[in-house]
Amino acid sequence: MDKSPEHCQVEDALGILVGKWKPIILLHLLQEGTKRFSELKRSMPGITQKMLTKQLRELEAEDIIQRVVYPQVPPKVEYSITEYGRSLEPILEAMHEWGTKHTLHKLQNGIKRA
Repeated sequence: MDKSPEHCQVEDALGILVGKWKPIILLHLLQEGTKRFSELKRSMPGITQKMLTKQLRELEAEDIIQRVVYPQVPPKVEYSITEYGRSLEPILEAMHEWGTKHTLHKLQNGIKRA
């Protein structure tokens, strides 16, 4: 596999994962399973409805999550991680571990957020 900078696909991967909320959404779905929109919204108090909708649509467009609409009144919509989306789990775990270590490193070395 060619990992030279001119052939690097990190930008493509980051395009899918970048943002404050996408990794959090994915972790909720990976760890807790299928969720309704309102459950996801409740689990992330700082996110707006508009932002959650946008992030979910982007993840769905990449086949990372699946959206199922049930034909009932009131409408019921559920989100779940796709089998393909599950391939992100080790990446998210590695990012979490590195973030934890980095936070500790900053504390130990008196490094403040830029």
